[in-house]
Amino acid sequence: MVDNSTDGLAGAVADAVAGAAAGGAAGGAAGTSGKRTGALAAYRRIVQSRVRAQAGYRVSFATDIAATLLTGLAELTEVYVIFHNTPRLGGLDFDAALLVFALANLTFAAADLLVGHCDRLPTYIKQGRLDVFYLRPLSLLGQLITSEVSLRRLGRISVALVVLVVALARGDVQATATTVGMLSVAVVCGTALHCGLFVAVAGLQFWLVDGREFANAFTYGGAYAAQQSSLVFPDPVRIFFTFVVPAAFTAYLPTLVILGLPGGDFADPALAWWLPVAAAWVWVVALVTWRGGVRHYQGAGG
Repeated sequence: MVDNSTDGLAGAVADAVAGAAAGGAAGGAAGTSGKRTGALAAYRRIVQSRVRAQAGYRVSFATDIAATLLTGLAELTEVYVIFHNTPRLGGLDFDAALLVFALANLTFAAADLLVGHCDRLPTYIKQGRLDVFYLRPLSLLGQLITSEVSLRRLGRISVALVVLVVALARGDVQATATTVGMLSVAVVCGTALHCGLFVAVAGLQFWLVDGREFANAFTYGGAYAAQQSSLVFPDPVRIFFTFVVPAAFTAYLPTLVILGLPGGDFADPALAWWLPVAAAWVWVVALVTWRGGVRHYQGAGG
């Protein structure tokens, strides 16, 4: 696995250098275009090498997929047990809770697949591996994002997709412009929002010592809050997970629109259409935090 990954990474860096050199020779706008093309080729080579490395160990890969599949099923079982004993909770019945569960898990699992390994930044800093990233002609954040591709998370995504189809069928959701549009916005922008949370808390790691658990309170804690009806929380917590860490925008609020449910205080269904704004807000915070952390970083000192 290491050999494949190393060869792929070496090739990716070579591509980036070649692209940068070609861009410099062309000059001006053509030079910028050449650099971007070289960088994209490098990231593509890195990701391909990670995928090949994992796929090369089929038994281990299958075991990892099965483990995340079981994790998703266990969380689904929790929802079933709760609503088996309580027909309605937070204004939702079982069918509505299934849709919230599906959207929350799908968007979070997709973000976890794309950028979830950013939470390993403290380990990279302690080991001095982050300093190596500075030696390569690629974006520091881009290298961190492509430093690992955890295909095992596809198991959880599979569970979420199946539950989403079942929830839409059980809820008798019609394919109208409103439902299709809301579902599309929820999946795309919800994933982007969770990605932004991962990057934001990664930026905080430059200041924190062993702050991974603190960071998890926002990423994994936000994912857990996204699976719940906002009405089960007291008002201060509801406001926090709606307007500060806007987890409610990823699943609960879109579910209100798709199923035509009324919502409640600080949970107006009309807020769901502001999901792109919420995702943009998270990414503004993420980029400010990340850039501030990079400027603050002085190296591993080794």
